[in-house]
Amino acid sequence: MENKTTTDSATDSGLSLESVRESLISQEDTIVFSLIERAQFPFNSPAYDPLSSPALCGSLLEYIVKETEIIRAKVGRYTSPEEHPFFPNDLPLPHAPPHNYPQVLHPAAAFININDIIWKMYFDQFLPLFTAEGDDGNYGSTAECDLKCLQALSRRIHYGKFVAEVKFRDAAQDYGPAIRAQDKDTLMKLLTFESVEEMVKKRVEQKAMVFGQEVSLDDKGDTGKYKVDPSLVSRLYGEWVMPLTKLVQVEYLLRRLD
Repeated sequence: MENKTTTDSATDSGLSLESVRESLISQEDTIVFSLIERAQFPFNSPAYDPLSSPALCGSLLEYIVKETEIIRAKVGRYTSPEEHPFFPNDLPLPHAPPHNYPQVLHPAAAFININDIIWKMYFDQFLPLFTAEGDDGNYGSTAECDLKCLQALSRRIHYGKFVAEVKFRDAAQDYGPAIRAQDKDTLMKLLTFESVEEMVKKRVEQKAMVFGQEVSLDDKGDTGKYKVDPSLVSRLYGEWVMPLTKLVQVEYLLRRLD
């Protein structure tokens, strides 16, 4: 499933709690579908081994990500405040006419990019959990699916900037003292709503069950077979997506009054 364009309600028609919520729920679909696509291939470790060609640096996965980001930079993808490259150094300037994105975020948002953390989390911790061991030789397709997963996760996690902005606007009197004191712990407490997080975990698990169920005309009822383990999708959100989103929120809020 291809990522949605970056011209959603948060960047084009003003920021509101409802627009942010709708975008977050929509992005859940994108993440679940991208995981289902990746799960059709085994781990395929050669996709992550250094390439033997002297003209290419890094792995096949790194090559595909870098080349894709170069093309997308040329058409202006990373001028959107919702998009963040994994290899930001030496990207070309956009050739496409600029899009006039409304300035809904503090300018400091442009300097917050935790894709290095997301990359490490995805490959070192999460990918081995939901892919089968083995090698089927489909390294290019595997890398393409990884790229979709990375982009979906990055967009969702960095959307924390918009979440933080709308929360700050809604309760500036609560966040202001902690921001001025640069108190990360207090900000994290203000941003944490455990009941909401549990609801999100249950919702993405349910989506993984619905979107990823094995369907057969001979089956009667739920077979309990899924293309990606729903409990792992819930765990992804609980252990990584939501904590990293809150990390982005804290980093943004610390600079909100600069």
